[in-house]
Amino acid sequence: MIPMGHRRLILTRHAKSAWDDPLLADHDRPLNDRGRRAARELGDWLASRGYEPEEVLCSDALRTRETWDGVAAAVLEVRPVVRIEPRLYQAGPDVLMAALKAATAPTVMMLAHNPGIAEFARMLPARAPVTPDFTRYPTCATLVVDFQIERWADLAPGEGSVMDFFTPASRGRG
Repeated sequence: MIPMGHRRLILTRHAKSAWDDPLLADHDRPLNDRGRRAARELGDWLASRGYEPEEVLCSDALRTRETWDGVAAAVLEVRPVVRIEPRLYQAGPDVLMAALKAATAPTVMMLAHNPGIAEFARMLPARAPVTPDFTRYPTCATLVVDFQIERWADLAPGEGSVMDFFTPASRGRG
């Protein structure tokens, strides 16, 4: 639970997707086995730390929706409002910011794609996490950042406090 007058963002890049079918459109690529494991691992990690979204803004690409499904399979106490947002597919930081400013819940999870999500993650906190993974924002990377604002509409770059940063332990396996 976050304090009154605060907002929390859980910013997640989709988990690892499959490249098995060269004829499949990018938008329609599913997660591979490693990606499904990582998404579930992320859900367990979020639940274990009490980082549970009340609202989810998710790109409409198959891999982001499947990432959310993996996260949601964890034992979460909160069942959020899930908004599938076509504008988040391959979106840049400006589009991600506009989508977040329209959010209403105190704790929001956003699932999107690189390079836009990595750029967005870098612009939000006052001090970024010191890890090479934050700079490259690998698949399933997740930043948890808090803001001392009453409404998402008041969000400004460089004012967030990093609470946590996650990358799946399964990285490099499978």
